[in-house]
Amino acid sequence: MAENLRNWAGNYTYSAARIHRPTSREELQELVAGSSRVKALGTRHSFNHIADTEGDLVSLQNFDQVESLDREGMKVTVGAGVCYGELCRYLGGEGYAIHNLASLPHISVAGACATATHGSGDRNASLASAVAAIEFVAADGSVVTLDRDKDGDRFNGAVVNLGGLGIVTRVTLDVSPTFDVSQEVYESLPLGRLEEHFDAISSADYSVSLFTDWSQAAFNQVWIKRLVHEGSPSELGPTFHGATLASDHRHPIATMSAENCTPQMGQAGPWHERLPHFRLEFTPSSGEELQSEYLVPRQHAWSAIHAVSELRERIAPLLQISEIRTIAADEHWMSPFYGRGCVGIHFTWVPDWEAVRALLPEIDARLAPFEARPHWGKLFTMPAARVQALYERLPDFRELLAAYDPNGKFRNAFLDEHVFGES
Repeated sequence: MAENLRNWAGNYTYSAARIHRPTSREELQELVAGSSRVKALGTRHSFNHIADTEGDLVSLQNFDQVESLDREGMKVTVGAGVCYGELCRYLGGEGYAIHNLASLPHISVAGACATATHGSGDRNASLASAVAAIEFVAADGSVVTLDRDKDGDRFNGAVVNLGGLGIVTRVTLDVSPTFDVSQEVYESLPLGRLEEHFDAISSADYSVSLFTDWSQAAFNQVWIKRLVHEGSPSELGPTFHGATLASDHRHPIATMSAENCTPQMGQAGPWHERLPHFRLEFTPSSGEELQSEYLVPRQHAWSAIHAVSELRERIAPLLQISEIRTIAADEHWMSPFYGRGCVGIHFTWVPDWEAVRALLPEIDARLAPFEARPHWGKLFTMPAARVQALYERLPDFRELLAAYDPNGKFRNAFLDEHVFGES
C-alpha cells in the first residue's frame, strides 16, 4: 500500500497499491492508459469502498480550478476536483448561483455528482441534476465529452457513474442569478404531525430538514431555509406545526456548539452561506462518525418514517443525529431519484461499526416494503441482488461501462458486487 490513506471520517483505509496526483490531463491520460486497475479519488467523503482499488488511485486534488464562466449560456465549467465551497465563493462573487448544495460544502463536484449526493427541497433535484456536460478519461486513455443536449440518454447514464466510467476531469454546471436565503430553526416538532401534514411541512419553503435523535416521538429541530425577496418578512412566525422558534443559533446535535453551522435566526445572506448546514471554514465533523441513508419514494414518506420510528429504542443508543429531507426526481439512470421524488432518511452514527452493522438489516427490513434505495457513498448492508433490483436501467448502465471500459479497468469490489453481481 502506497500510504496509510484513510477517508474523511476515518472509518475506512484505502488498499490501493499506489496513489498518484497528476497535474495535467495529459499526465492523467498516460497514467490511465498504462494502468491495469485505476480509480479516481476526490475529497474522500464516502464511507465505504466505492472509490477504492487494488491498483492505482488517482487524486484529483490538482484539478481544482474554475475554468470558465459562460454568462450568456448560464454555465460554469470546473475541474473535477473543485470543492463546492470554493466554487460557490467564486460564483457568488460573480453574481451567480447553483440550485442547491449538500449539508457540507467541502465535497468535490465530481465525487458528489458520481454518487447522486443531494441537498434538500421538494423542488430541488440532486447535485447531479445541474450537470450539463462531463469530460472523462476512458480506459484507453482517450478523452471523452458527453453533453446533455447532444448525447441525451447516454449522458443520463454517465453523470451518476459510481466511478465506473473513467476518470472525470471536467464538469459543466448550470448556473442561475445569485439569490439570498435566510434560515430559521424550530424545536420539538411532534412526530405525529407528519402523518397528516408532511407535504405542508416539507414544502414550507426552499429547503426543509428535520432532525431527530429518535429518543422520543418528536423531531428535535426543523431547519427552514427561505428564499429572501425584497419586501419579504425577515422571519417566520413563533410556531411551526407545533414546534417553537429557537431562541438562538443551533447545531443539529444539541450538545454541540453552533459555531461551525451556517447563520440562522432569520439573518439573510448569500445562498452559498445558508444552503449548507456547515460553514466551509470549519472542519465539518463532530469527530469520528459513520453515516447511512435510505431514499424512499415520496408517496411512502409517512409510512417509512413511522416504520423507522418503531425501532427508536434500537437506533437511539447508536445515533448522533438523524436527518429527513426531500429531493426532487431526476433522469440519471443510477440515481436513487431516477424518475421519482424521494424522502431521504439519514443516520449519523457513533463510530461503532459492529453494532451499526448488526442494526442496519433491521432498518432494511422495515423499509423494504417502500423500495428504499441506499445512498451509494454511505454504509449499507442491503443484499446486492436487492439493490440491483431497484434500478431499472442497470442493464443499460452495465453496457455503458463496458463501452468505455471493456476490460474492467475501473471496476473494483464495490462495482463487482453491487453493479455486476459478482462477489
